[in-house]
Amino acid sequence: MTDCLFCKIAAKQIPSGIVYEDDDMLCFKDIHPAAPVHLLLIPKTHFDSLAHAQPQHQELLGKMMLRVPQIAQQAGLSHGFKTQINTGKGGGQEVFHLHIHILGNPQ
Repeated sequence: MTDCLFCKIAAKQIPSGIVYEDDDMLCFKDIHPAAPVHLLLIPKTHFDSLAHAQPQHQELLGKMMLRVPQIAQQAGLSHGFKTQINTGKGGGQEVFHLHIHILGNPQ
């Protein structure tokens, strides 16, 4: 999607504070953090939200969920962290590209 902010970040058209990247996903610092550590993990494949996930996204979503604790650990959140997926306008989603918020306070 050419007008999607997160697709542009994944394509490196917009700079971001990348903390993790592989072939399938990208994690970067939120520009309006709601916690001392506030990261966003996005798939490089665009789909609007968790409600738009299809069976072909199952493996990707599993990889992302398994990567979250590793990213949190590397960010200093060894004592715990919060994950959040906002889905749709009613769920507080502002950017319509699936993303997982990783939030916490390093000890």
